[in-house]
Amino acid sequence: MPENRSFAPARRTAFAALAVVAALALTLTGCGTQTVSPATVRGDAGGDGKGRYGSVDCAEAKCIALTFDAGPGKDTPRLLDILKEEKVPATFFLLGKNHVLAHPETVRRIADEGHEVANHTWSHGILTDLDRDGIREELARTQNAIAKITGHKPTLMRPPQGRTNGDVTDISRELGLSQILWSATAKDYSTTDSALIERRILDDASADGIILLHDIYDGTVPAVPGIIKKLKERGFTFVTVPQLFAPAVPEPGEVYRP
Repeated sequence: MPENRSFAPARRTAFAALAVVAALALTLTGCGTQTVSPATVRGDAGGDGKGRYGSVDCAEAKCIALTFDAGPGKDTPRLLDILKEEKVPATFFLLGKNHVLAHPETVRRIADEGHEVANHTWSHGILTDLDRDGIREELARTQNAIAKITGHKPTLMRPPQGRTNGDVTDISRELGLSQILWSATAKDYSTTDSALIERRILDDASADGIILLHDIYDGTVPAVPGIIKKLKERGFTFVTVPQLFAPAVPEPGEVYRP
């Protein structure tokens, strides 16, 4: 059947849009980098996994992981108060320079209150722009700074802007770090509108999802109570990233995305 000429431009536009989305996905993770979902890894582990369930089994519950990047900052103690009141665990991907070093008591509190402490590099350098020594320095310095405060080196990292490649993967494996991406983000770096931040997260939330927020921006922490309340009403159970994988354990160097 001949192509409908009035439909052809619209279809070409749709194909072009899909191509842009696909290209963006490759850009964010690095060309050829394979990602694995927590649910897939959890299912493959079966009953032989070594991960910790905590108080919930995400094979049965409708789990979601709340994560915060680039802190701690001035608003992080208030965020911790909210999480404590709501009995919600979270995962904090911390920046070393000007954050971990500037707020050691907050880092200690994050760990002491049962949240997962993770690595978001030293200075938020784009790892794919660095050579192997530069990548190693960005990650190792933060590992050491966190360990000096908490007594433990993180096992998870999040590459800035989600950008990773073979060198990042190799160095992450060497340092015992799994790479954790996300499924929902509010782009809270671009707005102080807490209602908009809340709405964006609620629109993208899904079972076995990983939410990306930043506790360093003014609109974010005020949005958290509403996000928690509404997701609880939808039947979600909040977990840390390692709990999302249990009984599996994230493998160093692997890239995970829901």
